[in-house]
Amino acid sequence: MLRILHSLPRTHKLLLLPVATMVTVLGAQKIVTTYQDVQREHRTLDTVIVPLEVDASPGLPSFSFQRSPLGDAIDIASQALDATRQHMPLANLVDEEAFEIELIDSASASADGDLPLALTRPATGQSEAELAEASPIDTYLDQGAVHMAVVVGTIGSGMLDLDGTLMADNATSYEPVPDEELGLFEGGPVILEQEIAANKSYVPEWQTYEVKQGDTFAVMAQNRLGMGYSEIMRLLDQLPDKAVLARWRAGDSFDYQLDEDGNLLAMRMMRNARDGFLVERADSGFEVATIERTGEASQRLFAGTVSGSFTRSAQATGLSSAEISELSRVLGKKLDFRRDTRRGDRFQVLVESDIIDGSSFDPRVIAVNYAGERLDLTLVRNDADNNFYTPDGESLDPAFNRYPFEGSYRLSSNFNPRRKHPVTGRVSPHRGTDFAMPIGTPIVAPADGRVEKVANHPTAGRYILVRHDNGYQTRYLHLSRPLVSRGDRVTMGERIALSGNTGRSTGPHLHYEVLVNSSQVNAMTVSLPENKSLSGDKLVAFRRQAEPLLATLQSGNTGTVVASRRSDDEG
Repeated sequence: MLRILHSLPRTHKLLLLPVATMVTVLGAQKIVTTYQDVQREHRTLDTVIVPLEVDASPGLPSFSFQRSPLGDAIDIASQALDATRQHMPLANLVDEEAFEIELIDSASASADGDLPLALTRPATGQSEAELAEASPIDTYLDQGAVHMAVVVGTIGSGMLDLDGTLMADNATSYEPVPDEELGLFEGGPVILEQEIAANKSYVPEWQTYEVKQGDTFAVMAQNRLGMGYSEIMRLLDQLPDKAVLARWRAGDSFDYQLDEDGNLLAMRMMRNARDGFLVERADSGFEVATIERTGEASQRLFAGTVSGSFTRSAQATGLSSAEISELSRVLGKKLDFRRDTRRGDRFQVLVESDIIDGSSFDPRVIAVNYAGERLDLTLVRNDADNNFYTPDGESLDPAFNRYPFEGSYRLSSNFNPRRKHPVTGRVSPHRGTDFAMPIGTPIVAPADGRVEKVANHPTAGRYILVRHDNGYQTRYLHLSRPLVSRGDRVTMGERIALSGNTGRSTGPHLHYEVLVNSSQVNAMTVSLPENKSLSGDKLVAFRRQAEPLLATLQSGNTGTVVASRRSDDEG
């Protein structure tokens, strides 16, 4: 019945609500009374037993068995309602069973245990005086009837299928439970919004301050950061770089946090896009930590042609001063820029740097190729040791032999800076090592290098000065004949002169000197570089790393060529 009411317009619902209510309640009363009659001999009137179907599910009684007259009455009432909605005459309805229907004007019930139901007959055919004297007909419904009415109403509203399954979509309850029994008002009412506001903790937020013209940190810190003058001075003393706060420029900015009282909690300031400082308040004052942001490695290829000086030619490609300085240091171990460079020589430089917020940091040369008239050289930086090697793994710092000759010769005079002259007795330092050998004995270069000087001297006789790739210098005195010229490139083991007895000499011998930072050292004890060329697994790893870099050099495509370099364990 409630399902029928639910499908009607609102106006029809209001008109038919009393009818639907009484049909449901009286129908339930009829069902209960019938079963009470059946059980009267064995049960009291307070007990009602409604037999269930064999296959019925537990819970509320099932109404899937054969329809009772109540069901037929509900169907007829439904047809009547549909006829009313479609404006059809009741005469068109099919007669299946005769019922006596008595209409009422209103119905009411109290909340007492026996639920007295007051029915008022319609006023049709009665005068106003008769209607005033008419009294309601009071009928008391059994509690079982009330329960069955609720069940029928539940089924009618669609909340319960005919098999007793509860429909969750429209499920509800009608029995109120006092709030006191649920403990909602124990200790007074609770208003959730007020509780949240009362327990909300303070969370400091980062704010940004932009420096304006004429700003000073001391004044700004007192006005905005809640700092006293002594605190400001202590903070400036703790900063590794005071210029970050002491030398402001309009447009600079920094971030800060304040506590609930408006006092400084933390401050973050950057010297540039990469480096900065973080200041945090501690129990004993302020703690200062450094900030270093990491960027994304980016590579750029520069290509140029020598025209005039090498430095100006490199600048014309767009290389920075720092990049040109490193490039000169790397190539300088093999290339004499004053003597070996020629107009038209070509070079390519692959530079890697860290990109942070569009700015470049830490530029470093990672590969270079120089194709010149006097020198053709390709070098690649090795990530494993940060040194440069040829594509074959040959080092720029090869081994350095201890002796500048082949064979074995007697050491006739040691290195001795406090040696005394045998005639005068005065200190006459001997800053080299003498080897007695016949005139014309071949002298060889102990390491790769370049001849810096070939000359004659009254005391030293004929001599040669060589600068080696590792930065050391060697000098050879009392020679009979030089075999190289100034500016020549020499390699380890190459013949450079023949020994002799020129200058002031007491007999044929070679005076040999090693200079470190332009100062003579003992050639027999000085630390000399060993062979640093790569081999084995190190060489394999280096070649794998160098392969894409060499391909980039050969491509000749200048500008940003790759986003980042692959690591050794890739590929």
